[in-house]
Amino acid sequence: SIEKGSRSKQIKLWNSCVTELIVTRCQIKRHNIKANALSFHRQEALKVSETEKMSRGSLVLLLLIIQILPCVNCFIATRTTKSTLHTLAVTSDRITVAVTREDGKNRKLIEQIENNEILQNQVEILELPCIEHASGPDYDSLEETLASGPWDYVAVTSPEAAKVVASAWDVVRDNPIPVAAVGKATEKALEKYGIPVTFVPSKATAETLAKELELKGEGTTLLYPASARAKETLQNGLKARGFAVTRLNTYDTVTATWTEEQREQAKRVNIVCFASPSSIKGWLLNTNNNKDVVAACIGETSATACRGHSWVESQIYFPESPGIEGWIDAIRFAVEDIKVSHK
Repeated sequence: SIEKGSRSKQIKLWNSCVTELIVTRCQIKRHNIKANALSFHRQEALKVSETEKMSRGSLVLLLLIIQILPCVNCFIATRTTKSTLHTLAVTSDRITVAVTREDGKNRKLIEQIENNEILQNQVEILELPCIEHASGPDYDSLEETLASGPWDYVAVTSPEAAKVVASAWDVVRDNPIPVAAVGKATEKALEKYGIPVTFVPSKATAETLAKELELKGEGTTLLYPASARAKETLQNGLKARGFAVTRLNTYDTVTATWTEEQREQAKRVNIVCFASPSSIKGWLLNTNNNKDVVAACIGETSATACRGHSWVESQIYFPESPGIEGWIDAIRFAVEDIKVSHK
């Protein structure tokens, strides 16, 4: 047992316990956690070396410290509770998670959540599409432009862009153009339409694609069927390296209009899943600018967009490398932190 004492005595005891932990080579680090090659931005976190695992005795000591020193402002765990999460209203034993891709595109994420052993019994899923797609101003010229080649590459930067390209691909199917896909999800979408992929960058971002795509000589030609709302990151990066880029705004992403029922459902949401900056805008427009929810983003692009809308940094979760697996981990960490904050 430990007698009640001043904060300074408790802190001294804490320092002594930390010294003991150092002997067991348990590394405690504040700020960011990296687990399974993921980085989630948090105020405080513990990073455990892959080669130096915490001993059973150290774990028991940690649990005792947590119980007997609640006043010490340091929470030791695989993650640290965010100070802002206590403001979220959790009205039941389950955390409410909203998926926001366009109608018909949320099934894969929903299945991954439902099949995750940790998440399946902890969350309620709401499908609240924040965006929908429409034809862009250059869509009608896509087929003719594809056929007008020769092209050294076609760059495809989203599953929706893959769908658009597929609608015109028959004109070059017998003599296919090399296709560069921004990531694995886009690659799978293209393969579903029978379009072979030549190149996928090491990281699923336009910036990485622009850096890593092979230049076949000055003036290498590339057709870029893009969203009308896509930034110029890809085309500018490629042009800077010597590519001749032709961009066609073949589709547009617009905000979905919600029903009154959907607006009411959104009030129960604790975590909202974002796969694009457009989804973030759609959420804010349909919820009267609600940023009190946790944002679980598919990657850094969406996380950066959240920051641009003045989201609280500690309520943004995202994996270092974009993708469905990292996205699930981001959701899982967010759920666990909310649960801890409401104990």
